[in-house]
Amino acid sequence: MTGSLRLVPVTPANIETALTVKVRPDQERFVSPVMKSLAEAYVYPEVAWPRLILDGDRAVGFLMAFLDIDWNGKGVDFRSGLWRLNVTPDAQGRGVGRFAVESVAAEVRRRGGTQMYVTWEPGEDGPEAFYRKLGFELTGEKSEGQTVGVLDLTNPA
Repeated sequence: MTGSLRLVPVTPANIETALTVKVRPDQERFVSPVMKSLAEAYVYPEVAWPRLILDGDRAVGFLMAFLDIDWNGKGVDFRSGLWRLNVTPDAQGRGVGRFAVESVAAEVRRRGGTQMYVTWEPGEDGPEAFYRKLGFELTGEKSEGQTVGVLDLTNPA
């Protein structure tokens, strides 16, 4: 990828572009489509942070972060992290995923966070190796059947 990767909010002007972002067919079981993410962002506007990933003016991905979500619904454990990451097939392996994770980490830090969480669907050919390569450690938790990982944002890697 070029150095022109950037995040933009999903707006009425670019929603159709956001909806064109799709992963490879063999990855569809690991991540929900952008349409579902945008519906969840509508339902949970206080915690959802959806962004389109552009390379220049071309859509190469979509991410949605969760910011200060009440993890267990008990009002004592608030977490932030990456909720969804969809990268187009032609952009995979070119730094878009790393850019997305680093962008969410920067937003979490900006808001005073020291840890970033991610969940993923376990399975062969799933995203676990990608997240582990970026420094996420297993928490031993499951969230709705998904594996939970955490990244320490206080340790400059």
